[in-house]
Amino acid sequence: MKQKNMLAWAVSAIVYLGLVIGGYSVSASLNGNNDHTDTHTAKINGNEEKESINEQAHNDNHTSQKSDGEDSGHSGHVAHSKSEVVTNVKYEKGLITIDVKDKDQKSPKLEISHEKSMHLIIVSADLEDYYHLHPVKKGNGMYTQKFALPENSYKVFVDIKPKNLAYQVSPIELLVGKGHGEHEESSLKIDTNLTKTINEKTVELTTTEPGINKDVTLNFDTKGITSEPYLGALGHVVILDDKGEKFVHVHPTSEEKTQFETKFDKPGIYKVWGEFKFDGKVNSYPFVIEVK
Repeated sequence: MKQKNMLAWAVSAIVYLGLVIGGYSVSASLNGNNDHTDTHTAKINGNEEKESINEQAHNDNHTSQKSDGEDSGHSGHVAHSKSEVVTNVKYEKGLITIDVKDKDQKSPKLEISHEKSMHLIIVSADLEDYYHLHPVKKGNGMYTQKFALPENSYKVFVDIKPKNLAYQVSPIELLVGKGHGEHEESSLKIDTNLTKTINEKTVELTTTEPGINKDVTLNFDTKGITSEPYLGALGHVVILDDKGEKFVHVHPTSEEKTQFETKFDKPGIYKVWGEFKFDGKVNSYPFVIEVK
């Protein structure tokens, strides 16, 4: 009897131990599955968060690029250091020919600026002679102007606004005649008297103190005589540095005053031509100023 009780107890113990071990295994398996599920969920959430960040970064970058493109407009093109348009100038027998092409050798469309699609500024290398012309289009990017240039060395500036293309006005060397194989250096002297008289019409230039990278006002006093409208304005101003390389074309700040604003990005000596129309004739008044 005692032996039977011992056997029953042993069987009960084995069964109990089996149940405990089985329950532990099931619990471990369930916990393992939960851990795997949690880890997988975490990875999914992590990927979703990463994709969301990347998508936001892409959207922000796209928005920034689009905004930059929209805000830059034409002035953004002017800021480019490299032009997307090439201009070539030739002179033969009293005819000036300007060839304007883009990188694909096509004729770019030019915007109208002050009633003209092209302003051609020609100055002698010593910055003494000055001409402002307006060539006309002949087709396929070709523009021509009949004009008798005296024998000399010149620098030519093709002032245009190609539509949706970057363009930087740069000097083009032009030699007219055989006796001018080398370009002369300018030797500008600062004007002590900023009053000039041409064709009996006097103009006086006064300025705010010319400084670097700040607005400078150029005021041209026409001595009580109102200048006539010229190319949609009361006057025009062209400025070159003493090397004849830095080109600035300035227009009036208002339709009622011969007042202009500009900026200088470096110190030096500059030549200023103020163009005003009196009695149907355009006079170009030259002034030499210093920017410190």
